[in-house]
Amino acid sequence: MSKKKVILQAATRLFSEKGFKDTSMADLAKVTGAAQGTIFYHFNNKEELFLSILEELKGDIIEEFERYFAERKFKTGLDMMEGAISFYLYLSGAMEDRFLLLHRHDAYELAQVNSICKGHLEGIYNCLLDIFERAILLGQNDGSIRDMPARKTALIIFTMVDGLVRFNTYNLYDAGALYNDLIESCRRILKNKPSK
Repeated sequence: MSKKKVILQAATRLFSEKGFKDTSMADLAKVTGAAQGTIFYHFNNKEELFLSILEELKGDIIEEFERYFAERKFKTGLDMMEGAISFYLYLSGAMEDRFLLLHRHDAYELAQVNSICKGHLEGIYNCLLDIFERAILLGQNDGSIRDMPARKTALIIFTMVDGLVRFNTYNLYDAGALYNDLIESCRRILKNKPSK
């Protein structure tokens, strides 16, 4: 593994545990075993390192969802939505450090003063909303999902799912315990009622 990749992984873990503000370059040097000069060789400053992590996270989320959808065929848009929800929950566990980093408040504080950070965060959430919206539109075309504003509905469903992920991320509640209830609630919101 390249030194840059080692630095990114260590920084992700430290930022997720301590936050952006409370992680120093000295902390990163200690964890990676790399001199601060080596870190500065790859990244001009801590902010650039943090932004690189967000950019990589967006790419990884997109890549993982593309792989997931390429390996599966869904009969309906409703089935696709349930698959997207399940996979998002799985991904949040598989990328636990990165999701904790994504859910920390200091990322959003930085986004208020750094347009690149804001763009990365918006990009991450927009790509996830696009996936949910695509399932809704497919379901509306195949009749499994009722007619409703697709983007707004995707946002509502995603907010429910991501809220459960945040509970799990902060060890407030076991997401698995609510999985079936979450899926059933989403079905009730989305499902097209058969015409009489």
